[in-house]
Parts: sequence; C-alpha cells; structure tokens
Amino acid sequence: MLRRKKPLQRTAFAPKQGGSSLLRTTSLKRSPFKRKARKKRAWHDKRMLDACRGQICYLRVPGTCPRRNPEETIVPCHSNFSEHGKSGARKADDKFTVPGCMWCHAWLDAGGASFEQKHDIWCRAYCEWSEVRDGEAKEG
Repeated sequence: MLRRKKPLQRTAFAPKQGGSSLLRTTSLKRSPFKRKARKKRAWHDKRMLDACRGQICYLRVPGTCPRRNPEETIVPCHSNFSEHGKSGARKADDKFTVPGCMWCHAWLDAGGASFEQKHDIWCRAYCEWSEVRDGEAKEG
C-alpha cells in the first residue's frame, strides 16, 4: 500500500525584522558583473592595421592576384615567419603587416607554395610597404 505524503505546510515562524537593508538596496543599483579593461598586448598596434585601409595589394602574387578593382577589399596580412614574432597560435607583431587582397592573403596563409617563395614575396612587399607607410607617418 502506498503512503501518501502530506503537503508542505507553513511554519509559524515570522521572518526576521531589522535585517540589513543595505544589501537589498545596493544590489539593485549595481551591475552584477564587473567589467575588466582589455589587456594591452605589446605586439598590437592599431595604427599599423589602420594604415592598411584604402591601400593597394602589395603582395601581388603572380598567378593569384587579380588586380582587377582598385577599390576591392584589402586586409592587413601578417607575417608567418618566426623572425617577426610569429609562434604557435600567436600572430606576428602588427608592425609586420602588408596590405593585401583576399586572394594573396589566402595564398600566404594556406597556399601550396614553398617556404622560400612565400618568404621572398612577403619580404619584397614589406620593403615596398614600409617605405610608403613610414613616408605617410612622417607627413601626417
């Protein structure tokens, strides 16, 4: 035979009076999560990334770069070489970026070319770009 449980009943105890109302009033005014300031990364320089906006493709990979529309999307292409700070999942320093189209950027990151070929093309583009970038920095 199954026994039926009794329903819960209220007790005769009254809630405490005169408790700390300070906790109740301040918790409504405060945000439950404290926001932290973003960490400053030593290798990050927003000015170098912003300098790539509105530029042409400096990589110009033969057989890959279409060079069709001068207003196509240009992205900052980071170096993939350890001599510029690249290691594991960490990108190279932002000062080692070159403006490039999406096709050249894909070739640099995942293309089937040899290491030497990628290194030569990236270094040539960086030499050209750094002269333009530093020239603009001195003027502005």
